[in-house]
Amino acid sequence: MCGIVGYIGAEEAAPILLDGLARLEYRGYDSAGLAVFSPAQGLQVVKAKGRLSVLSGIVDGGSALHGTVGVGHTRWATHGEPSDVNSHPQVSASGRIAVVHNGIIENYVQIKEFLASKGVHFVSQTDTEVVAHLLEYYYEGDILEAVSKVLHRIEGAYALGIICADCPDRLIAARKDSPLILGYGEGFNFLASDVTAVIKYTRDVCYLEDGEIAVLTKDAIQVYSHPYLQPVEKERHHVDWEISAAEKGGYEHFMAKEIMEQPKAFHDTISPRIQDGRVVLEGLDLDGDYLRRMDKIYIIACGSSYHVGMVAKYILEKALRKPVEVALASEFRYCDPLVTRDTLCIVISQSGETIDTMAALREAKRRGATILSIVNVVGSSIARESDYVLYTWAGPEIAVATTKAYSTQLALIYLITLRFAELLGTMAEEERRAVIDELRTIPGKMQKILDDRESIQYYASIYFNHESIFFIGRNIDYAIGLEGSLKLKEISYIHSEAYAAGELKHGTISLIEEGTLVIALASCAPLFDKLVSNIVEVKSRGADVLGLTVESKGEDLKKVVDNAILVPDTHPMLLPSLDVIPMQLFAYYVALMRGCDIDKPRNLAKSVTVE
Repeated sequence: MCGIVGYIGAEEAAPILLDGLARLEYRGYDSAGLAVFSPAQGLQVVKAKGRLSVLSGIVDGGSALHGTVGVGHTRWATHGEPSDVNSHPQVSASGRIAVVHNGIIENYVQIKEFLASKGVHFVSQTDTEVVAHLLEYYYEGDILEAVSKVLHRIEGAYALGIICADCPDRLIAARKDSPLILGYGEGFNFLASDVTAVIKYTRDVCYLEDGEIAVLTKDAIQVYSHPYLQPVEKERHHVDWEISAAEKGGYEHFMAKEIMEQPKAFHDTISPRIQDGRVVLEGLDLDGDYLRRMDKIYIIACGSSYHVGMVAKYILEKALRKPVEVALASEFRYCDPLVTRDTLCIVISQSGETIDTMAALREAKRRGATILSIVNVVGSSIARESDYVLYTWAGPEIAVATTKAYSTQLALIYLITLRFAELLGTMAEEERRAVIDELRTIPGKMQKILDDRESIQYYASIYFNHESIFFIGRNIDYAIGLEGSLKLKEISYIHSEAYAAGELKHGTISLIEEGTLVIALASCAPLFDKLVSNIVEVKSRGADVLGLTVESKGEDLKKVVDNAILVPDTHPMLLPSLDVIPMQLFAYYVALMRGCDIDKPRNLAKSVTVE
């Protein structure tokens, strides 16, 4: 799985495909490949392990590979190690059909055994190769019919881009549980796994639904339903963000740019939704009767979005006096969850395509729950399958390690909390308006932290050579510690764990020894003194402590820690939005000093579309 681009038109395809793949590098990958057709040379396939620059060098930036139709792929290994032969495109035995694929073919072993019994020889370890050979097995002159027959046989998730040398005037695309978009141009058309790949060339796209097949020529796109191949009319969407939003804009890394964009992204998320001192969530018409009947809220997410859910649990339960459970999407559908028709499931996903989250959403919906999704990508699968959707409007996020998506998801959690509290009458009008007023100040306070980031960079220079770091906190500080720890480990490769500080005495404190770095989050005012006691416990065992708290508690914290980071005071409910920024900056600067590939950390992908 990872990035797919396909082009058909009048221009040389290879340079365009390489450009599109370069715009998908942020998704993470370990190899890349191209398949391009020309009348003189037939179907040409070039693949290479490593960065896209290796492939680009082999084909001289695309100029050595002629043809006006082709597909490209950046691979993140699932089946078979990263290698030239395991890279995509995978090709049929005759060399006339090439396939790029995101997802996993779950029954590939059975298909491989069947094809081997027919004399087919396999050269790769991938599940994708069975698709190429199966297409050739069924191909009798009509590539669309062959694709339809293949889709009858394969099980699992897939986004497919297919080119056949016998019909080089078209590309074929198909999807199930893995994202694929189609881009419309004048005299050219695209298929891609992400709109970022095509935004330089077209802003008009449509989103393939599960079970749909598309045939692209240079002048038209026709979509069919599977299995009956009935034509489908697709709604076009116009992408309104600028291409500059997906470029570094002078920053060394996308992550640095996106950290710095958070004040604006937060403002853009909340500003249109606060009107005359009230929260207005357009399209979310859940009323007080429903909310009073609601038996619980389930928050379903993965990774950093799960950590947003952990913060949300503390905020929502306190404000609404309703039970809130936070579930990892990958576990939710296997735990026989207690979901009823009176359960509200809040599904959080940056991409709106995370396959575990999609599966959990469908399970919750099957059991009768109401689905409210928080996503960034308009028209994404999760957005389309939800009863209600709130978009973060964060713009494209390119770095694998999320920053502004996390912050804007939090912003929507605040807005949901305030709106539901108003409908339920669980928050006094005076307090609710005070929180809304304070919410408007958060972008400015974020900017203040960013403007003063040199001190965090200095602390990173002190601590970057540690190989194991612990985060501790209580209540909402513990939830922020989870995200701080994840950011550090995913881009710096330092072992890091976050613990509820009160759990130290139940085993974890045995890991503390002379020189161990402990990052102590102490901004939760009611538990400040208890957290100080935990700091003293780890200090007495030799730990070096970097503390974080609000400015009003700064002097008290400095008495017990080695170094301290201070954030502006704000309403306790909104503190996570300020506390997380120093954690992001610390992780970024530590990774920078360790020489890590910050935007493309090893083994990780931006959009996880396999289980």
